Amino acid sequence: MSKRQFFLGMLLASMIGGIVALAGVSFLVPTQNAGSFDEKQQASFVNMLSGKDFTIPDGINFVASAQAVTPAVVHVKSQITYSEGGGGQRDPLQEFFGLPPRGGQEGPPQGMSSGSGVIISSDGFIVTNNHVVEGANTVEISLENNKRFTATVVGTDPSTDLALLKIEATDLPFVRFGDSDKTQVGEWVLAVGNPFDLNSTVTAGIISAKARNINILRDVENNLQVESFLQTDAVVNPGNSGGALVNLAGELIGINTAIASTTGTFAGYSFAVPSTLVKKVMDDLMKFGTVQRGLLGVNIQNVSPELADYLKKEFPVNQGVYVGGVNDNSGGKEAGLKEGDIIIGVDGKVTNNVSNLQEMVARKRPGDKVEVEYIREGKTYKTTATLKNFAGDTKIVKKEIPKRFEFGGLVVEDVKPTIKEQLEISGGALITSVEGNNWREAGAKNGFIITSIISNDGRIRIASAQNLIEVLEDKSGEEVVVLGMFQDGTEYYFEVNLD
Repeated sequence: MSKRQFFLGMLLASMIGGIVALAGVSFLVPTQNAGSFDEKQQASFVNMLSGKDFTIPDGINFVASAQAVTPAVVHVKSQITYSEGGGGQRDPLQEFFGLPPRGGQEGPPQGMSSGSGVIISSDGFIVTNNHVVEGANTVEISLENNKRFTATVVGTDPSTDLALLKIEATDLPFVRFGDSDKTQVGEWVLAVGNPFDLNSTVTAGIISAKARNINILRDVENNLQVESFLQTDAVVNPGNSGGALVNLAGELIGINTAIASTTGTFAGYSFAVPSTLVKKVMDDLMKFGTVQRGLLGVNIQNVSPELADYLKKEFPVNQGVYVGGVNDNSGGKEAGLKEGDIIIGVDGKVTNNVSNLQEMVARKRPGDKVEVEYIREGKTYKTTATLKNFAGDTKIVKKEIPKRFEFGGLVVEDVKPTIKEQLEISGGALITSVEGNNWREAGAKNGFIITSIISNDGRIRIASAQNLIEVLEDKSGEEVVVLGMFQDGTEYYFEVNLD
């Protein structure tokens, strides 16, 4: 090829390239006189990717999970009676019978606690946090479709901050339990709840960590608290407590419980009780009315450089659970565990820290056996331990469900011995539900203890719930005065017609 032909070829290629470039720019860049934003956006290169033919991969689509779970997450409102009450002036009835101050027909001040809950069965069982319903006189449930129910507290477990509620309904949507053990750090999750009373709010994030202890469950009886939270960066705020943490399959992998914050609102991380522990606690509360805790009976600490420095010894592993002591007559003692052992596994699963170990054991009941893997003097051993309860045996303890009595829409039960001792009363009947309009309008409230009835025949002391019903039936058609107190000791009375 001659030099002349070479230069002519280069010139021709340049001209063709310039024409193509100009055509491309005119196609991709919107013109100044485009007639609408539709035309402007159609000319956008980004719009070429986000058009109707572009679909988001199913694996990162939150829509299906949100649609499946949202109808089964409820709003929980708990009414709580405060201890301060009004004094007021005594009236002639008070002077004659020596009644306590009425404090107005409305009784002592009432407060409202708000949170979330998750329906876990079609017949109305709901899981929430213990702190959402603790001390409540009345628990109201609002579904996503605005239907409302009064819930019964089946049982609570302060050691895991969980509670089981029940509403009388059928064919309800519910969330299926997933396996939190299979949840991985970095996995997408959704938090569903009612933050700031904003119903049915969905937020997304990832699992940031597992088996996290943030030391929020303090003052639990016998120090049996279990903190092994799933940590996530999904936004959770006040009102989300008791709500659902679900995976993209719409399976329940946790109950949102707490946030890490200095302001009381979301600051980056939230924490949920893992579903494997939730399911065990809910099963216990439903079957026995109380949680069955199997204990290994050892005093434990995390293996750490600080602990090594304190003990002035070297550990053969960097992670694990150091046994600082073994209780007499415990499952750990009988299995041969000793002070100085390092537990590294339970039932074939690694226990890197105290939270791991506590969660694994908390899933068991007294009498269950667990395989414990541990290191002693540099060698690894395995042993089988039979877990015991706090009393040192393997008995399953059932909580007796109190018998309830009803009169005209008022439902009562016997007062617990501990409450009677605390209030220094010998009897009484505890109001658990107020359905009758005349009782509600008169001032009857859940959690009120009826100790006396005053009628035309004088004052009658109430010994029990059954005794109260007998008295009310005998005084049917009369107007009586009902005396008593709330469980915080606030005295109160009201008048009611026994129609």
